[in-house]
Amino acid sequence: MYKILIVEDDAAITAVLTRRLTSWGYAVETVQDFSAVLEQFETFEPHLVLMDLSLPLYNGYHWCTEIRKTSKTPVLFISSAGDDMNLVMALNLGADDFIAKPFHLDVVTAKIQAILRRTYAFGADTSLLTLGDVSLNLGDCTLCRNSEKLELTKNEFRILQRLMEAQGNIVSREAIIRSLWESESFVDDNTLTVNVTRLRRKLEELNLGDFIRTKKGIGYWVEVPT
Repeated sequence: MYKILIVEDDAAITAVLTRRLTSWGYAVETVQDFSAVLEQFETFEPHLVLMDLSLPLYNGYHWCTEIRKTSKTPVLFISSAGDDMNLVMALNLGADDFIAKPFHLDVVTAKIQAILRRTYAFGADTSLLTLGDVSLNLGDCTLCRNSEKLELTKNEFRILQRLMEAQGNIVSREAIIRSLWESESFVDDNTLTVNVTRLRRKLEELNLGDFIRTKKGIGYWVEVPT
C-alpha cells in the first residue's frame, strides 16, 4: 500500500484529501506539528508528499529542500499561488509537479497516480505481486500457486491486483469500481459483487476459495492463505 503524507494547514482541505485518498486505498498521514515536518516524514517514510506552499513557520519550499537533502521521494505541491514563478521555483527545488488551488479532486488523484507509477512501477522487478505462496503475474495476467496457474479475465486481474497491492488492508468497493471502470458513474454496485463472486469460484481451482474476504458494506481484502 502506498503511503502519502499531507502537509497542509487548512483543516477542511486536509479532511477532503484524506477522505479521497483513503477511499482509493492509500495510507494517509497528516502533519499537525508544522515545526516537525521533516521528523514526521522520516518516521512515516511516505511514497509521496502532498505539500502546500504557504505553511506556518516555514513554507513548502523550505520543507521540500530539506526532504531533498536525504530523499528522492516525490513531492507534489498544491498552492493558491499558482503563477508561473512559483511553478518554476517549485520544480527547480525538486518538486515533481504543481497543482493550483482551487483544484479538482480527480486531477489531484490522477497526478498522484501518475507520479507513483513513474516512480515505483519502473526500474524495479514489478512483474509479480506476491502474498504468501500466491503470485499475480502482471505481465500475462495469471495467478500462480505452487506449480498451478490460473488464467484471469481483465476484470478478475484488476480486482486481484488492487487487493494484493493493499497487502491485506481493506479496499473500499468504490476504489475497486474506479480501478475497473475508471468511474463510479453509471456502474451498478451489484456488477462488482457479480465479478467478485465469479472470481471466487475460479479461485477455488487453486484451493483459494477464501482468499478474498468481505467487510460487509465496506469492501474487500485478501488474506494470506494457510
